[in-house]
Amino acid sequence: MKHKKRKYPLWHFVGKNWWRYIIAGTAMGISILLDIWFPILTMSIVDDVIIGGDMEALKPLLAGILFVGFGRAVSQYIKEFTCDVTGSRVASDMREYLFRHIQSLSRNYFDRNNTGELMARVKDDVDRLWDAFGFVGMLAVEAILYTIGVIVCMVQLNWQLSMIPVLMLPIMGVMAIRLEKKLDKIYDEISEQNAVLNTVVQENLSGVRTVKAFARERFEMEKFRKQNGRYYDLNVEQADIMARFEPKISFIPKVMQLMVLLVGGYMVMKGNITLGLLTAFIQYANNIVWPMENIGWLTNAMAAAFASNKKIKKILGEEPEIKDAEDAQILEDATGDLQFDHVSFSLHGTNILNDISFHLKPGKTLGIMGMTGAGKSTIVNLINRFYDVEQGQILLDGQDIRNLTLDSVRNCTSVVTQDVFLFSDTIRENMKLGRRKMMGDETVRQSLITAHAAEFVDKLEEGYDTVIGERGVGLSGGQKQRLSIARALAKDAKILILDDSTSALDMETEYAIQQSLAEKKGVSKIIIAHRISSVRNADEILVLDHGMIAERGTHETLLEKKGFYYATYEAQYGDYRGIEENGKEKKCPSIQ
Repeated sequence: MKHKKRKYPLWHFVGKNWWRYIIAGTAMGISILLDIWFPILTMSIVDDVIIGGDMEALKPLLAGILFVGFGRAVSQYIKEFTCDVTGSRVASDMREYLFRHIQSLSRNYFDRNNTGELMARVKDDVDRLWDAFGFVGMLAVEAILYTIGVIVCMVQLNWQLSMIPVLMLPIMGVMAIRLEKKLDKIYDEISEQNAVLNTVVQENLSGVRTVKAFARERFEMEKFRKQNGRYYDLNVEQADIMARFEPKISFIPKVMQLMVLLVGGYMVMKGNITLGLLTAFIQYANNIVWPMENIGWLTNAMAAAFASNKKIKKILGEEPEIKDAEDAQILEDATGDLQFDHVSFSLHGTNILNDISFHLKPGKTLGIMGMTGAGKSTIVNLINRFYDVEQGQILLDGQDIRNLTLDSVRNCTSVVTQDVFLFSDTIRENMKLGRRKMMGDETVRQSLITAHAAEFVDKLEEGYDTVIGERGVGLSGGQKQRLSIARALAKDAKILILDDSTSALDMETEYAIQQSLAEKKGVSKIIIAHRISSVRNADEILVLDHGMIAERGTHETLLEKKGFYYATYEAQYGDYRGIEENGKEKKCPSIQ
């Protein structure tokens, strides 16, 4: 799939819901107009009915009040429900887009960024956008429109008295701007610290076995306490800012109400305005208080949304380093022919592979050995195009993999990594891994048999429907490895890569699996291992040393060279050979 750089998608998702916003906006407008009309009805009741004695006008005025109450209830319900639904739809689309974008990023990005931070962006920061484009955002718009409407009505009734709220509004505006600036900075820090806290929790829960094995609960608790304390301090700082601004913001509307009452009362006594007009003015002054008092809360929520928006835009600004070329070809009917042609690769300034060349023909087996850090797993990453080579080329069926689509390259390979990962799902779904419709249960069954996993899966009470944990909770290391091998076999790719995938298995099980794999003649195999027993039957064996091929050949020819491979063989099986020479033991099953 080609990745095209797009404009920031948030406005696209908002635009998709334009008709919902129109419905919500219309309902809001009706509610505002009814609210503004109500004091006019009250003024007429006071001036015309109570003071003027016109009882004929009372019935329509009371009917008008009932109409205002009913109409406002209906319009407010429509507005609030529509806003919440619209905000959730925008957030859901944004979250899905963000998650898809993260999935498209290259391996390098995940090397630089931690899981906890990404979790915070996908969940918490998108939730803040939900607020901004849902009920909170619409409430902010309503507060602005309502304030403008009330001020217009006040000016029309009496421009002198309306100067009191008009003069108060700039003061409120300045305070809101100052509050937003302070909150913007603190919310940026809170968002960052939230990501750090998520990372600490995620790492500890994922590595709980390691923590307990090293009796590091107190150390990890102290680390969590430190980060949690920092998160607490930032939230206290935010609360302090709000506590210092809120009383001032709440006090100003009360002063406005008092001044309207005093000045308006004086004007009534002087005969400049009617009692009904003063009553309407007082109602307007009371009604305008809620937008003024909530300006701090609304500013708080919108500042949080702006801070989260910046974090999300930063991620969406990332481009995958590894992506399809514009003219990338789809590889059809792959044979499993793989060739490294003078490949060199370095990462973060460190040279990892240097001038690696080999040719794995269809149906053949390549063994790769070497010390930790020799570059064995890097070869796997390059084959799958998690990284691109710096020099040389990797050919798949004679074509440079950089000229093929990523899907074509990765569909040709099936990898069993050192780090076994099983999803929190049933064994069946872990085997199918998103290919429920394409893969039958018989394929799953045969893969489990080949990987010698059926023997323990069949004994489980729920069988294939047994739910296992994220890391295979309830399964031994060997059982998880066998399920991982079965999952790779079920994919039925032309190139099978086993990256130290039998390290947790006993020698007898490992040998049995090797025999089963040897029967799969139409599959090219790359076996990366530390055990001689895993690679001894390969058609060619490479021994890596500091990113270079130190030795290559078959098991027999490498033993004759008496080099690195021979030294490894002696270290692993020298004692067995000594026993055999003394006649106490004839053969070791693991090296047959």
